[in-house]
Amino acid sequence: MRKGKSSAASGRGKTSRKISRSSGKDESKPKRSVQSDTIRTKPSPRKEFAPGRAKSYPKPKGKESQPQVADTLAKEGPIRLNRYIANSGVCSRREADNLIRMGVITVNGKVVTELGYKVNPGDNVRYEGKLLTAEKPVYILMNKPKGYLTTTRDPKERDTVMALIGNKVRERIYPVGRLDRNTTGLLLLTNDGELAEKLSHPSHNVKKIYKVELDRPIEAADFDKLVKGVQLEEGRAVPDDAAIVSDDRKTLGIELHIGWNRVVRRIFEALGYEVRKLDRTMYAGLDKRDLPRGKWRHLTKQEVIRLKHYR
Repeated sequence: MRKGKSSAASGRGKTSRKISRSSGKDESKPKRSVQSDTIRTKPSPRKEFAPGRAKSYPKPKGKESQPQVADTLAKEGPIRLNRYIANSGVCSRREADNLIRMGVITVNGKVVTELGYKVNPGDNVRYEGKLLTAEKPVYILMNKPKGYLTTTRDPKERDTVMALIGNKVRERIYPVGRLDRNTTGLLLLTNDGELAEKLSHPSHNVKKIYKVELDRPIEAADFDKLVKGVQLEEGRAVPDDAAIVSDDRKTLGIELHIGWNRVVRRIFEALGYEVRKLDRTMYAGLDKRDLPRGKWRHLTKQEVIRLKHYR
């Protein structure tokens, strides 16, 4: 039985992308011809950021070293109230505007409903009576192991990803998006509410690449259905790219920008397969290079810039 592969067009350049056989990563190289056994996915008209072409930047020394970030208020003076609230880790700036309109924010004991209001160093800012402190932004990339919940706390006291951080980060960070308890791979944690909202919103089409191991070899007809899209409750889930990456046809690479709950597992369940292992190998251009399972690191300044300008 012959292997099925696919390629996807990205931006204006005509390149053929293939998910690596060994790691599930996206690799790009020019191709002038297409082999007869290649199944092509539908090209996307959007100008996309190609994860496989992400430039590599040096990581900070030490697995848990903290970038140098100057205190925002001390350096810039007065800042807008919604930015102060977002920097405190409560929510995004847009959501902070709603809190201000609702009259639940006080500054120095007075309710503030003016959206353009600015706060100064030393001002007492409270949300429903709770004192808020503007924190320096923190960005952490984790290679999540199996058996950990993607949440800040669990009422059943099960292990969460925050247990892996421990008390080594004082800022109130939280996961961006969600990985199932039994799903492994890349997870971003931050206290930057604005960036978290941007990366989580479907309109930004944040690309993710997963390595999927199935309970049995995928049939050629089912792989063709996968490439064309699988109907789920929310709509048709169409991968941006997909490829069989093992000789036994049990391991696949799949690239998606859809953020639906358990979308990868549900796609294969709809095709009649059980996902035995699921690992996110790339997220918004970030990969697991030099990041062992269960470890984490702070993003470099260059990586943060790339995330904030992600398209």
